[in-house]
Amino acid sequence: MQDKTYLKWYNKVGYGSGDIAGNVVYAFLSSFIMIYLTNTVGLNPGIVGSLIAASKFFDGVTDIFFGAMIDKTKTRLGKARPWMLYAYIGCAVTLVAIFAIPVDMGKTSQYVWFFIAYTLLNAVFYTANNIAYSALTALVTKNSKERVQMGSCRFIFAFATSLLIQSITVGAVAAFGGGATGWRTIAIIYAIIGLVVNTISVLSVKELPEEELIDATPDKTELSEKYGLIDAAKLLISNKYYLMICGVYILQQVYTAMINMGIYYMTYVLQNENLYGIFSWAVNIPLIIALVFTPTLVARWNGMYKLNLRGYMLGTLGRALVIVAGYLQSVPLMLLFTAMAAAGQGPWQGDMNAVIASCSEYTYLTKHKRVDGTMYSCTSLGVKLGGGLGTAIAGWLLAASGFDGTALTQPDSCIQMLYFMYLWLPMIISLIITFVLSKMNVEQANAKLRLPVHGEKCTFCEDMIER
Repeated sequence: MQDKTYLKWYNKVGYGSGDIAGNVVYAFLSSFIMIYLTNTVGLNPGIVGSLIAASKFFDGVTDIFFGAMIDKTKTRLGKARPWMLYAYIGCAVTLVAIFAIPVDMGKTSQYVWFFIAYTLLNAVFYTANNIAYSALTALVTKNSKERVQMGSCRFIFAFATSLLIQSITVGAVAAFGGGATGWRTIAIIYAIIGLVVNTISVLSVKELPEEELIDATPDKTELSEKYGLIDAAKLLISNKYYLMICGVYILQQVYTAMINMGIYYMTYVLQNENLYGIFSWAVNIPLIIALVFTPTLVARWNGMYKLNLRGYMLGTLGRALVIVAGYLQSVPLMLLFTAMAAAGQGPWQGDMNAVIASCSEYTYLTKHKRVDGTMYSCTSLGVKLGGGLGTAIAGWLLAASGFDGTALTQPDSCIQMLYFMYLWLPMIISLIITFVLSKMNVEQANAKLRLPVHGEKCTFCEDMIER
């Protein structure tokens, strides 16, 4: 039964293409929302950051709600596909609404318009669509290898789409007239592309009957065992590795927000906004290459701990060298060391889901209870919390520096802040993540817990403990 295949190659590719739809929203927003609001609409970055932070509160609450709703759904299309299909219509409408704020509207009304559209997009439509999309991995096949292949296709499409969005958007906005018109037009184009690709992704796979999925569970006693949300939360909090992973997730999103502030650094420090697209290549191509080689490296080093730690050590060194190159005003060296940092951070991107699985196993070995689903859903909250916090921090720092989006030049205080945000903060965050990863040898901890069960002569456990 485990070897039975359920998917053709086009099913896997079709599913993976769904992250094109997801990233014409996520990558577009995370990379360009702040500069659009400050430089085109003329909003205060500090207020925008605060509104985004407030919006993320609702975003976190709706995660659990939509997860429960999907579990209860029974339609001809299945559980997850209806949510993925219809929620994206809302994604498309609200994405356009965010980038179509009337420039002649009063400032208070503009803030209200943005907050409502941004909250509806993230907390309602994107959340429903993305949770359903992720859930499909477990609903369309019972073959573990096929699930891994689906995930690999998804992440390749995700990074490739992010690269494309970051590379062409600035030029595309200018080509469509620039200003409010340019941003609105490109948002409409992205929304239409997202609608088409999302629909193709939904129709490319078919959910298995619920009876067949239940039969796939080897231990039906565990399937019927239920835990309340509070009980599950207590189990998670008692797992130190879970707390470490959540911390790393949050820091990674803050790091990404600072890297996305590169559009300001390129515009006002390097005096060439088109360099942002070039730097996006230096980030995403090494990440994609690292994803390809991560399984081989995990096997070579007999686990994820050494790979993740050494990778982030390399990444931190790379970011430190970016600082040196930045003060030397050497764009080629900045690109080289940016690529070096991204390559070092790539393995963690590729195997973090496997680390979460090991973290879940640690809870089972110590508490004898399984909270696998909650383990994954709660770490997604960490991602969203970090994303909102990172964008908010960026807005607050810009406001504190005296940034004025309507001015052609910025004060020296703003220029120095951009140096700090784009050069120093990513290195500091990378250093902190490296320290946390040095403590996150959950594989070794699990091996020690399994040893009394497997026996003192279990070579697998002994190898893990030695590492």
